Amino acid sequence: MLFYRAAVDLSPRTLNYVAGMIRRHRKAIGSLWRRLNPGRQALLVLVYLRKGETFTGLGAGFGVSTATAWRYVEETVTLLSARSPKLTAALRKAKRDGLHYLVLDGTLIHTDRVKADRPYFSGKHRVHGMNVQVIASPDGTILWTSGALPGKAHDLSAARV
Repeated sequence: MLFYRAAVDLSPRTLNYVAGMIRRHRKAIGSLWRRLNPGRQALLVLVYLRKGETFTGLGAGFGVSTATAWRYVEETVTLLSARSPKLTAALRKAKRDGLHYLVLDGTLIHTDRVKADRPYFSGKHRVHGMNVQVIASPDGTILWTSGALPGKAHDLSAARV
């Protein structure tokens, strides 16, 4: 696991923050036992988010099944998204910080989909994916991200939503 931490360039503060969040969640739901402790689960998720490793590779590297790696990532991403700021709060903070303008941009996150999932196919990029809108400060600091929309959504339509 030390190899992953060095290869991913994680700060101990980030790892401890995510591990603490997982620890509190497990205590709240009364989870008695898990294959990985909260620190290792946090590392698994951060490796996935930072490097884009496959669930199979993560499972092999951390000694868990592919399904368990997927469940750990889903659980932690849900916990992280619940802590993200809402749009109105992010805009209020930007106003308080004296930002005169913000940057709105969309990006397509590639996904593995079959051709039957037409809403997720982006004709512009010719791949399946999810459209995510981002509001950032002029220096590039991310202030807010939207929920994922189907890849076929045009950036202007996604921004309106």
